Amino acid sequence: MRQVLLRQGEPDRVPFVELFHDAEIMEAILPYLPGEDGYDEKERPWRRRLRFWHQLGYDYLSLGAAYPLPFSWAEAEDTAALARPQRSWIEESRGLIQTREDFERYPWPDLSQPPDMSAFEITAKYLPEGMRIIGTTGGVLENVMWIMGYAPFALALADGPDLVADIFQKVGEMLVRVHREMASMEAVGALWLGDDMGFKHATMISPAALRKYVFPWQKKLAAVAHAAGKPFLLHSCGNLEEVMEDLIEEVKIDARHSFEDVIMPVGEAKRRWGERVAILGGIDVDFLCRASPEQVRAYVRKTLEECMPGGGYALGSGNSVANYIPVENFLAMLEAGRQYGRYAT
Repeated sequence: MRQVLLRQGEPDRVPFVELFHDAEIMEAILPYLPGEDGYDEKERPWRRRLRFWHQLGYDYLSLGAAYPLPFSWAEAEDTAALARPQRSWIEESRGLIQTREDFERYPWPDLSQPPDMSAFEITAKYLPEGMRIIGTTGGVLENVMWIMGYAPFALALADGPDLVADIFQKVGEMLVRVHREMASMEAVGALWLGDDMGFKHATMISPAALRKYVFPWQKKLAAVAHAAGKPFLLHSCGNLEEVMEDLIEEVKIDARHSFEDVIMPVGEAKRRWGERVAILGGIDVDFLCRASPEQVRAYVRKTLEECMPGGGYALGSGNSVANYIPVENFLAMLEAGRQYGRYAT
């Protein structure tokens, strides 16, 4: 995986990559994987997660670290085949900070205290040889939009830029603290920022606003990773075509993740940027939901033929393995990767 992230030529095989798998997907598969004896109750959730990633063939597992931040949530019934009690998302029309008074009352974390890294410490004890953790956090723009709500945030960019700047400052400082903590751990092999910045046709806010508020903090996070000798990965949904030069040349990302066929198929992304950054995933989630396992295998084979040459590519979904993706299609993607993802020796 490290060879791919640093674009150091063609590895022996295409590694697998995911930002995360929904718990329901893991729980559906774990009973069929060998081993789970003698797990301490405190360690059980993290050892089971490690067993899942390792036995399915990943070179790493993804673990998140964060200070707890309150947001305004909405909920509805989950209609997925592997449903959870309810599906939740951030309220777009209202948030917890709308005014300077809200900002002062908000329970900002005490950065003199480290974030909870217990999951990392437990997992590090049991990592198989050669396997690493990739440490993840939510993003710069994401956290600000979640705190304010997208619609109030958009208005505040025009009506209250000083307040917006102060929230970005708080969020940015918090993320730098967390990324430094993750980067300091030997078991952590890379840092991964999840920061959705676009929708189907454009960026969530103007490129100028991204350059003013978001990219300077993302650049600091990339510098934290690079100072520790570790790659910096970006997950961002949406159309980022207008700002890819900023992300490559200014932020200095090592890899880009999250692709949708309706925006730009991953093969096209590999052709355009694959000589400058690693390209990760790209098996379209909508396709994974609707196709048959046979169609998935054919789609993966075609994607590998486009993206394998020269290295710098890892195979996975275009976003994440959500609980509405059929398990058989997820497994078909991995099976096809094992079958067609080996380089000639």
